[in-house]
Amino acid sequence: MDEELTPLDCLLPSGKQRIGLIILNQPLDKDYLNILWGKAVLKACADGAANHLYNVTAGARDSFLPDYISGDFDSITAEVKAFFSDKGCKLIETAKQDLTDFTKCLTIMVEEIQKRQLQVDAIVTLGGLGGRFDQTMASVETLYHALSMTRLPLLIIQGTSLACLLRPQGSHRLGVNTGLEGDWCSLIPVGGPCQTITTGLKWNLNNDVLQFGKLVSTSNTYEPVGPGEPRKPVTVTTDQPLLWSMGIHNDKE
Repeated sequence: MDEELTPLDCLLPSGKQRIGLIILNQPLDKDYLNILWGKAVLKACADGAANHLYNVTAGARDSFLPDYISGDFDSITAEVKAFFSDKGCKLIETAKQDLTDFTKCLTIMVEEIQKRQLQVDAIVTLGGLGGRFDQTMASVETLYHALSMTRLPLLIIQGTSLACLLRPQGSHRLGVNTGLEGDWCSLIPVGGPCQTITTGLKWNLNNDVLQFGKLVSTSNTYEPVGPGEPRKPVTVTTDQPLLWSMGIHNDKE
């Protein structure tokens, strides 16, 4: 099945994507938060993420109330927990320790989207790519869980990076002409060897096998175009799940 996605549409003020928003326990970019919050039809915090949301929205907290906060609640402070509880936000304790707070929060979101029959184009996660390396890898692992949980794209955004996992079989057509794209993009075979075909990249793959220890397409970029011409979409065909990551142009950097 062919799938089309413009990954950075969610960060365009004029973008049309309707999203579910998950906030993770890492520092928040207030500009990203404001844009994504306005597009979200369902909003959630994973445990200590509520602390960051509470702190960054001082003076406007009543406008940033998540639908639910989930986790084992070992990170959220008593003050923040009481504030959101008093405001009517649902607190869902998920004590199971063999899944991360991100995976558990995503499970609830998928269930809520289905139960409420919400019209959602993608689930966007704010945070998850910074700080500790093991937590970044845990975020990637949640992308693999998501494949069996939902057909919705799951995007992870933090700083100047976006990551998502491309499903095997069929072709992916990625729009990369929003003006927010940075210079770099990558295809990383995290779960195992991937036989891959691409177009729209400077260094395309033609039935090449991506595999750690052999070939990994990091520090790639987009096919050059003439001045004033739109950037061509990137197409990717893969026989196994393949991690797509890309830079985000940020004027603050």
